[in-house]
Amino acid sequence: MVLWIVRVIFFLAAIAMGVAALNMVAIEDSWVRWGIFFLYLVVAALIVVADLVVKRKRIDMISSVYFGLIIGLSLTYVAQLLLNPLFQSFEDGAISFVGIPPSTLKLTIISMVGIALCYTCVSVLWQTREDFRFIIPYVEFSKDVKGLKPYVLDTSVVIDGRIADIVDTGIVDNQLVMPRFVLAELQSIADSSDKMRRSRGRRGLDILNRLRNNPDIDFKVYDRELPEMEGQPVDIKLLILARHLEGKVVTGDFNLNKVAKLQNVPVINLNEIANSLKPVFLPGEEVKIKVVKAGEGPGQGVGYLDDGTMIVIEDGRDQIGNDVRITVTSMLQTSAGRMVFGKYESLAS
Repeated sequence: MVLWIVRVIFFLAAIAMGVAALNMVAIEDSWVRWGIFFLYLVVAALIVVADLVVKRKRIDMISSVYFGLIIGLSLTYVAQLLLNPLFQSFEDGAISFVGIPPSTLKLTIISMVGIALCYTCVSVLWQTREDFRFIIPYVEFSKDVKGLKPYVLDTSVVIDGRIADIVDTGIVDNQLVMPRFVLAELQSIADSSDKMRRSRGRRGLDILNRLRNNPDIDFKVYDRELPEMEGQPVDIKLLILARHLEGKVVTGDFNLNKVAKLQNVPVINLNEIANSLKPVFLPGEEVKIKVVKAGEGPGQGVGYLDDGTMIVIEDGRDQIGNDVRITVTSMLQTSAGRMVFGKYESLAS
């Protein structure tokens, strides 16, 4: 509602400026005068329509253009002050350059310098927007930003696919960053001649599309490569980027997890999260489980919970295929996950 009020006020201001232009322009032809008035209305209407069409504005783009133009115009003014003595000497001597009057030459050169400086400033700020953020009306450097930090995605975690399920729960509010070099690696896997690798790569691309099309998360592809990344493998590039963005690497790769910890880069391992969410049983608790196969020890049976947790059942070998009730005796945490040990009590009713 407030935005529509602003648009109406803007349109009324354009009408007022058009009326003022009618009174100021000394042109007898009424068609030309009214043409100028309607030009104001058309420009105002186009601006409002563009605002309506572009639903999602990006503050980093707007800020880059805003500050780029300010810096470019300021540099143009400084350049004009430096060139004024030269132009003044041309004007005092009434010297023309290839037939161009000094005043015209001055306007042409200053205009070209202004356009070049404004374009350069906007372009540089846009390409380096990840190094620091512009927030109107002040500049806030990324190292001073408090709150949520971005999650930098690894190839393995995208192919795994569980990250999309976690995001769908609404528990993740952080920005998800997919580096361009990781996306390139994923595309090369999807184009592999090996059928298994190709299917894994295509699954990863499907997961990325699912994340990108999720309106509830902030997903972006990071295009730039930092100078220190040159010649480095993908895993090291990930760590450099995470440190640069002050974010966290999200991975399912055990080796990358170890390297990240050695380099003091924050890392989130989905396998560790999955293990931490598995149910905890205390000794003496009763659990209902189906015995599916024989264990390695004499008389042992083995069953599995829905999350894949293996339960070793003493005296359960004779009950393979049956649902039994066991009493938990102990739990063991391994690198592959948790193992539960229990003793057979009776058939489950």
